[in-house]
Formats: sequence, C-alpha cells, structure tokens
Amino acid sequence: MSYTEIKPHHALALYIDAYWISEYTHGKLYKTKILPDGCVDIILNLKDDYKTNDGILLMKSETAYLTGAMTTFKVHIIRAEAKLLGIRFKPAALSYFFKFQSLHEFTDQNIELEKGMYPNIHEINSLTIAQLNQFFLSKLSKPKHSLLPVIDYIHQNKGCVNVADLAKKHFTTTRQLERHFQSHVGLSPKEFTNLVRYQFTYKKIRNNISNRSLLQIAYESGYYDHAHLTNEIRKFTGVNPSQL
Repeated sequence: MSYTEIKPHHALALYIDAYWISEYTHGKLYKTKILPDGCVDIILNLKDDYKTNDGILLMKSETAYLTGAMTTFKVHIIRAEAKLLGIRFKPAALSYFFKFQSLHEFTDQNIELEKGMYPNIHEINSLTIAQLNQFFLSKLSKPKHSLLPVIDYIHQNKGCVNVADLAKKHFTTTRQLERHFQSHVGLSPKEFTNLVRYQFTYKKIRNNISNRSLLQIAYESGYYDHAHLTNEIRKFTGVNPSQL
C-alpha cells in the first residue's frame, strides 16, 4: 500500500487540508484503521470495486463518494486492487464549494455523489494537481455561515472550551451555533470540541518526551481523571492510552 498527500493551491489552503492518493496492490491483504479528524472527504475510486476481505462493497468502481465527519474509528480489511483519490476538506469548509441542506445527514456515512461535484472520473489518471486546483477554485464561493473563526478558536484552545462561552464570544446563541455546526460540520459543537481535545491529547501521549503520567496529561488536557481520558481515547481509537 502507498499513501501520498499533496497540499492544494494557496488560495484553497483555508478550505482544503490536502489531496491524497491511496493505492492497494492486487492479491494482498491490508488492514487500515481510520481515525476521526472532524473533516469531510470527497473520495473517488479510480479502479476496481473497493471491498472488504469478506466481500462487503465500500465503494463502486469509478464512482465518487462523500464521506461525512466521523464520531469514532473505522477498521477496514481490504483485499483488492484499488486507487483512491481524496479531497479532504477542513471542518465547515465544504460549504464554500457545494450546498447541502445538512452535513449531519452524512455523519459516519459514505454516500455516492452526483456528477458535477467532482472532476470527470475518466480523466482523473491524467489530471494534474493544477487542474484539480482549478476545478475547486471555480467552485469557491462565500457560504452563509462564519464558522471558520470559531473552528480556529477551538483549535487554539485545544478543544478545552465551553459551548455557551464559545457562542457568546462569537456573538451568537448556543442554538444557532448548534444548528450551524450540524449543518456545516456534521457534528454538534460539543462533539467537535471533544474531538479536537482528543486530537491534541493523542499527540501529547504519542510524543511524551518528558514521560508525564497519563493522569498528568489528563488534567492538562481538561479531562476529569484517568478514567475519563481512557474512555475518550478508546472511543476515538479503539485502544487504551497505554497502547498508543
């Protein structure tokens, strides 16, 4: 298996985290674990049907899908010759390109897309990054929400924010904030702040150079205690903190 990420044009960098390409060799068995990151992806399957080892179809050949924000990890065991091209949109950024009634309908789902929401799939193998950039630059427009500063604030505070305080700081109500998050992120504000807090904590545990205890990391990261930390890490990764 090979995996490559490519950064988008600088004018798209606020909205698209990366283009990525994942390739699987025919006849080999691959186990992939996907961790939630708060992002939404458009994924194009450029080769054979993308199936699990027990025959469950995940993505049809030469078809594009919208993968919604995830609330927990996923594990796929794949045996297929596959090539996936993904466009990973930053949280709340898909609305700058396409209109959906609510991304909450896509949470933890993988939904086939209509044509027009992605480049011509039959031209993808010869498509350059410049052409991908041009496609999304042509779609770029201003949506009816201003969530990106809110998302930035949550990341700056490593997910340790109170939703009511968050709404007040950004001159809105908790109800309106909830509605906008569900529509444009696919998660509630509380779900998203918990996810961001986990992401920063995950990095702390993986890069624990000073050998701090898990209890110390739990308190630093805004968890009540060791058990609270363990439950959250297990929810998002499927393993205990000591196994990271």
